[in-house]
Amino acid sequence: MTKPVTNLVKNLMKNFELRPLNNVEASSNSGFAWNATNGDPQFELTGWEELSGRAARISFELAKEDMPASPCMIYFDAGAGMSEHATFGLVVDADGKVDQVVAFPPLVGPLRLDPIARAGLFSITGFNVELVADADCPTELLERARRMASWGGGAQPAPAPTVGHTYQEWIERHEPPASHYPELRARSKAWALQPLISIVMPTYNTPARWLRMAIDSVVDQVYENWEFCIADDCSTNPEVKQVLDSYAAKDPRIKVAYRTTNGHISSSSNTALELAVGEFVGLLDHDDELHPLALYCVAELINAHPDATVIYSDEDKISIDGVRSDPYFKCDFNYDLFLSQNMISHFGVYKTSVMKEVGGFRTGFEGSQDYDLALRVIDRAGHHTVYHVPRALYHWRMIPESTAAGHEAKPYAHIAAMRALDEHLARNGINAHTEHAPGTDAFNKVVYDLPEVLPSVEIIIPTRDSAGLVEQCVESVRQKSSYPNLRITIIDNGSLKQETHDLFARLQEDERIKVVRDDSPFNYSALNNRVALASTADFVCLMNNDIEVINADWLEEMVSVALQANVGAVGAKLLYPDDTIQHGGVVLGVGGIASHAHKHFPNSHPGYFARARLRNVMCAVTAACLLIRQSIYKEVGGLDEQLHVAYNDIDFCLRVRQAGYRNVWTPYAELYHHESATRGAEDTPEKISRFNQESELVRQRWEHLLMNDPCYSPNLTLTADDFSFAWPSRIANLD
Repeated sequence: MTKPVTNLVKNLMKNFELRPLNNVEASSNSGFAWNATNGDPQFELTGWEELSGRAARISFELAKEDMPASPCMIYFDAGAGMSEHATFGLVVDADGKVDQVVAFPPLVGPLRLDPIARAGLFSITGFNVELVADADCPTELLERARRMASWGGGAQPAPAPTVGHTYQEWIERHEPPASHYPELRARSKAWALQPLISIVMPTYNTPARWLRMAIDSVVDQVYENWEFCIADDCSTNPEVKQVLDSYAAKDPRIKVAYRTTNGHISSSSNTALELAVGEFVGLLDHDDELHPLALYCVAELINAHPDATVIYSDEDKISIDGVRSDPYFKCDFNYDLFLSQNMISHFGVYKTSVMKEVGGFRTGFEGSQDYDLALRVIDRAGHHTVYHVPRALYHWRMIPESTAAGHEAKPYAHIAAMRALDEHLARNGINAHTEHAPGTDAFNKVVYDLPEVLPSVEIIIPTRDSAGLVEQCVESVRQKSSYPNLRITIIDNGSLKQETHDLFARLQEDERIKVVRDDSPFNYSALNNRVALASTADFVCLMNNDIEVINADWLEEMVSVALQANVGAVGAKLLYPDDTIQHGGVVLGVGGIASHAHKHFPNSHPGYFARARLRNVMCAVTAACLLIRQSIYKEVGGLDEQLHVAYNDIDFCLRVRQAGYRNVWTPYAELYHHESATRGAEDTPEKISRFNQESELVRQRWEHLLMNDPCYSPNLTLTADDFSFAWPSRIANLD
């Protein structure tokens, strides 16, 4: 702890002060008041007692010395101590201003402000805390405070990520106004590449109101080098032809083909595709809308990445009254998530030559014809040619018969999707089949076949005493696991208690279990490396001593995924004992370095667009239960032994990723994690120093990735685990 210094950051109301607590000192630089000595500067807020169970507006200005965005957090103690889940994230705008209402639960200990998550110079000015009446506080903030109170400030079930701001506010903050469109149009005309983009749209008895809106959304595009290829599938409503003819007469870029027989969506889409002469084809449904900047953003990406074959964007819903809602802020191309859901969907744009090479749309896949198309195009062109525009460029119309209103509207689409996936698996020689993903409306689970001779797995469990936890862990593996070809190595790192040694003796009566003694100073990385690097098993599974198996086939699931081409580490779904999620994969950047996706969500919650119930690629997974080929573990040199405790699994997974493998998190291997039951707090100067050093090493090594996780959206927050909106977004403004 640093010594108190004289210059306090004072609240204008005099009831509250920020006092330097840890890792911060007065600065000799005239431009900045403070120097963060490492990545975890902390202030204590005096007068915190007045905020217990109250709402308050917190405002100040934060200035930093040429540093990128980093989280600004308030930690509190509502009965469970300070921890990463007892926090509020403060939004710092582009000018460094904070002005935010926060509702606190009843407090039993002080408040702490961590203004930045990096070493360097900074200042806090105009610090002010003003109490707010409950009537003037947003209801969702009060409800969150009540939940925290009932959970003692500890792990609480999280709501859907809507706290803090509305989507309309987000749009107003992040999308350029129409008054800027002329400037963007002029800018687009100066690009080196001016690709002609053909919009393909089938129609059939489309209500005139929606049809006009769909067409207008193309006519109003800021980027002007487009053509609109429309095929009417023999509509019986004469108004459809009247609308189409009127638009075609006004703009030569609009082409219309009238089919003489009704062939449904695949056939009519192919008829529209025959009209296309553009270098790229974009898909539009007849009752949806494109954002005015949709083609601008696509053409901009093509100029940056001329090798693009598939381009997709974020998307949202639009009501019959034109109100946008429910945005899906997607990650970059994520193969395992793509096999689980059609994450490309809308707005999907394809290189015309490749699209025609694979035969366009196929009949028999109606309802998922675009999913089938994407699978075949990517099979032909490769994953590296798929690019993502992280902007909501497509608006699904929410009308009763639309899939935007709910998957149950078109159940045949899900059947077609599973058929398309099965054919993709067969084309690529993957021994697997597709099933309905449990707990979802219409998503997919690929079930990979295991070989007749099962690979061997060595489960490695380090411990020091904690006999009760070790016994629970090992017995759950031994009695509940249905995978036969496993062995367990317990690393005894200096156990002293007789009950522990008695347990080890009993466990080793099972020939699959051995205990190795290692009395070296505790270093999680080194302990695991000594066993894993020397292992003769096909796979090694790192496991904490506080894990407990839930489903019997957890290891079959993890091995079957790890056997797939280019897969590195595989992580499991870990639950707290109260059946809330402890680990849903790791999201980089949250809290400064990394945190667990969907942490504290009830296990019954599907998560952000069902990602808590679907396999997906994550940059990292926790080593509390991590499976990987022993050869890959050895290839990357195992865990970094400079990282004794903190973030060694994050660093390991990022090195696995750097070596060309993808790390996969699966919800189909469920285990309990009695987290930190045996690990002491980082509460001594030595432990704090070590933690800070290890944190800084990871920050320096992976700085770019920590703020740009490709498995997460730049439009989603880095201050919480709930996939709520980022304020501000980390994408560059178009204006």
